[in-house]
Amino acid sequence: MSLSYHEQMDLKNIQKIRELLKELPEFASYFFRAMEIKKATNTRRNYAYDLSTFFYFLKSENPYFRDKEIRTLPVSILDDIRPVDIEEYLSFLTYYVKDGQVYINHEEGKARKLATLNTFFAYYQKKEMIERNAPSFVDVPKIKEKNIIRMDANEVAQLIDNIESGEKLSKKQKSWHAKNKLRDLAIVVTLLGTGLRVTELVGLDIQDVDFDNGSLRVIRKGGNEDIVYFGEEAEEMLINYMDERKKIKPEPGHENALFISQNNTRISVRSVERLVKKYASTTTAKKITPHKLRSTYGTALYQETGDIYLVADVLGHKNVNTTRKHYAAMKEDNKRKAAHIVHLREE
Repeated sequence: MSLSYHEQMDLKNIQKIRELLKELPEFASYFFRAMEIKKATNTRRNYAYDLSTFFYFLKSENPYFRDKEIRTLPVSILDDIRPVDIEEYLSFLTYYVKDGQVYINHEEGKARKLATLNTFFAYYQKKEMIERNAPSFVDVPKIKEKNIIRMDANEVAQLIDNIESGEKLSKKQKSWHAKNKLRDLAIVVTLLGTGLRVTELVGLDIQDVDFDNGSLRVIRKGGNEDIVYFGEEAEEMLINYMDERKKIKPEPGHENALFISQNNTRISVRSVERLVKKYASTTTAKKITPHKLRSTYGTALYQETGDIYLVADVLGHKNVNTTRKHYAAMKEDNKRKAAHIVHLREE
């Protein structure tokens, strides 16, 4: 029986978690077993990466742990870790080298890794296996506000035109354009017309497309199933591509995949990122990624409706505050415009 894309990703994540657990203290297995019923495999894999980095720091930078075997550390060792040790760890994360590879973390990365430690320590404290949660006493790194990069309406139109024509591509790129044009149009217009995450898009199977209802069945971040609706423009591009897709004979295990790569396998996230970058570079100087296309859709939807709850629901945000954080600046722009709408005296 062939596995779905999401089942395959879950298996890869589980294999990676098991591999990383070998670098962690044996007591860490309790934590990961408890997380199985609460967290998606992708989140648990990120936990494993973050914790392996933390214990690597302790082993390589903290004299107390230098001569100790990480695997055999008792859970009580967590009570010996102080808030100042966590602060040193956050400083270490700014720049370090592991296995010959350079790693750099900005505030966002540090905040995530601190949250992982907080969850890890809190689990053992809740189970009364340790007394203190040192990470909970450390201030979360302040994340700087960033402007949302998105495409303007004229840039969106130009992007689609450029994919259709292929005129602004290099000679080498043009050699692949004729074969991939319908697929690439369907991918980009679907991203722009639905706000899907790139992982949700590459996970689509042929049977997930329902033209009768104008909808897509997607597996959201966290593994929940959802229905996303598309408009006439996306429908046209998907129908055109579907005619071509029927002629493709995919490799075994990829028969159900909607979007197929040059190798006749399910297209990867990296391949979608590359094709978006390729076409966007012919349109704008902005650094456009699939996530920026998602932001473009969210922005347009919010401008048209002013309904932050609708935007959150359509984008698949579990918490509306996530949506509000991204589009708060637009709300301020609208409020600023309101100041010039009402005139107190006739001019």
